[in-house]
Amino acid sequence: MKVIRGSELKFEASSHENPNKPGVLKPGVLKRVLATKGDFFPGQTQMVNWAKLPARSSFQPHYHEDMLEVFIMLGGPVEITVQQQSVQLQRGDAVLVEARETHSMTNLTDDDVEFVVFGISTGEGGKTVTVDESIKEN
Repeated sequence: MKVIRGSELKFEASSHENPNKPGVLKPGVLKRVLATKGDFFPGQTQMVNWAKLPARSSFQPHYHEDMLEVFIMLGGPVEITVQQQSVQLQRGDAVLVEARETHSMTNLTDDDVEFVVFGISTGEGGKTVTVDESIKEN
């Protein structure tokens, strides 16, 4: 798991903007770099979803056999647990969950929380596997 705190990143001019262009007071678009190509493995985009986690709910712990997932939070706070390590995420944060890392997310608010999630797959036909939390390994 890699957590990116949006609040700790500065906005910078997008690569197609020229902040030094004469007569331009400010660039047209600014960006916060959440991840770069080195953060991903070679693959294909499997999905891009705008998702909603209802108030005080969680999604089932699961993992993907061949897909890395990137969550970009549009609200919060939520708690994401990856491989039994939990962190809180706020609006503007992002997290990269590697293939085969068991993960779940819990909405800590009384309101729905929305996020964008996309997956990059190796294209090897891997499955999504749900994990029964009642089964504990010793």
